[in-house]
Amino acid sequence: MEKVLYDFSYAVTDQTLKINIEKKVTSLNLQIDTDICSMYEYFEIFLQRMLMCRGAADMLGATFKLTANGAKVL
Repeated sequence: MEKVLYDFSYAVTDQTLKINIEKKVTSLNLQIDTDICSMYEYFEIFLQRMLMCRGAADMLGATFKLTANGAKVL
């Protein structure tokens, strides 16, 4: 099966965003279907956006945490 760029956004089958105001932590958990694309392919495309989230959190004096399929990414 040939993989097309726009299919990668469908690779995330579940996401959870938690914000802890007291600790100033924003946590994003993604479930990525690796039958649609590999983790490497997904983050090759979307990692820059996740790094921007981390930068925005830093500017606000907060922390951004990212996990994908249970593994810590950022």
